Amino acid sequence: MDESSKSVAPPDARRRRERAVSRARRELILEAAREAFAEHGLAGASLREIARRAGYTPGALYSYFDSKEAIYGALLGESLERLNTAVDAALAGATGPRDRLRRAARAFYGFYRDYPRELDLGFYLFNGVRPMGLTPALNEALNARLRDALSPAEVALTEMGLPAAHAVTETTMLFAQMVGLLVLAHTGRIRLFGQQPEAVLEDYLARFEGA
Repeated sequence: MDESSKSVAPPDARRRRERAVSRARRELILEAAREAFAEHGLAGASLREIARRAGYTPGALYSYFDSKEAIYGALLGESLERLNTAVDAALAGATGPRDRLRRAARAFYGFYRDYPRELDLGFYLFNGVRPMGLTPALNEALNARLRDALSPAEVALTEMGLPAAHAVTETTMLFAQMVGLLVLAHTGRIRLFGQQPEAVLEDYLARFEGA
């Protein structure tokens, strides 16, 4: 075997290396976009600005995403996957529907409490609280994954004896309670009431103890 043949990587190794490089570049673009969206909002952040932050030309971004809205959708999709992972992990070892309800709610709330920029992203706060620019299909898919993270609470409420329609209503109210507390906590407005948001959430969850 001559020296030139020794230096050529096998096709599988080359493909693995190319995929790893592609993933790394994609993550770099996403992180640059996250920073641009946080600073300028979706409307104010341009592909040129995202490319500059990532260290690429605008044209290079089109190898990965066809628009800044597609980048936004990718960021939100990955965020919702992490949310669902956190909720699923919290449910391990649950001892009944009331325990599952508490665990699911605490995990959902805790995820957005610990990662406030995910709250901005997940509720379109980068976007003026509107899903502007996202295709109906993408918006539907993202909403479905958010619904998945709330589904364990709804199922637990049904198992606790609530009719299905009532369980949906209570899940909606729980969702509103958690999001409201998160916004109050992240903006500091909770201090107006001298309350701790986690304590308020626990008081709200206590409503279901006798259900």
